[in-house]
Amino acid sequence: MKDSKKYAKKVDKLFKAMKKENEAAAIPQREDVLETVIYAVVSENTTVSAADSAMRRIKKHFVDFNDLRVSRPEEIEDVLGDPKRMHETAVTLPKILNAVLERDDKISLEELKELGKRQAKKELEEIRGMTQFVCSYCFLTALQGHAIPLNGKMIAYLHNEGLVHPSAKPHDVEGFLERQIHASDAWTFYSLLRQQSESAKPKKTAKKAKKKTVKKTAKKAAAKKVTKKTTAKTAAKTTAKKLTAKKKPTAKKKAAKKK
Repeated sequence: MKDSKKYAKKVDKLFKAMKKENEAAAIPQREDVLETVIYAVVSENTTVSAADSAMRRIKKHFVDFNDLRVSRPEEIEDVLGDPKRMHETAVTLPKILNAVLERDDKISLEELKELGKRQAKKELEEIRGMTQFVCSYCFLTALQGHAIPLNGKMIAYLHNEGLVHPSAKPHDVEGFLERQIHASDAWTFYSLLRQQSESAKPKKTAKKAKKKTVKKTAKKAAAKKVTKKTTAKTAAKTTAKKLTAKKKPTAKKKAAKKK
């Protein structure tokens, strides 16, 4: 990533501030790799609390993950409870579960624990439907690897706060953070950054602010034009009345003329 030294200082400052202000969530104790993948899929496009609730509903509603695999996206959407944000999630879950079944002829990813870290991550990345966030989250939590999972909201927060280079792509940002944050701090940093991004108020972008300023200026200019026109019309009417009054002969003058 461009200017990495400059942004490394900013990230270090952010991490220290976040540790002072908040407490990181406890790392989840999910032993099942596939369950971790499912949670990550659910978690990517919503908040942590909403994802936790949705995961509980999934476990309660579906018999097992094979039952989830063969379910219609519409049914999964209803269980997830947020159709607006969860449509993509409801489509992705069966896609990943089908890819897992096709891969090993079973609904399980436990064998990844027996592989080396690098190979396990590669195997995860090759599963159809797997996003970078899901892969990194699973690698960090279920396989105890070094990763900094970043969803869309977290990446937007980093950009909005000027903590990464404006041109940096999600993959570049993740790689940059992994180089700055030690493996032992990866979960803490992820957890705190996610809290920060979910509680932050969206900032107005420079483009939006510029558009707003242009609109305000245009409105003011239009208002001035209207005022000028109104003033001109009023002045014209006043002048016309005066001229008419001068031209009109008085009653006395009319009588004098008749005599």
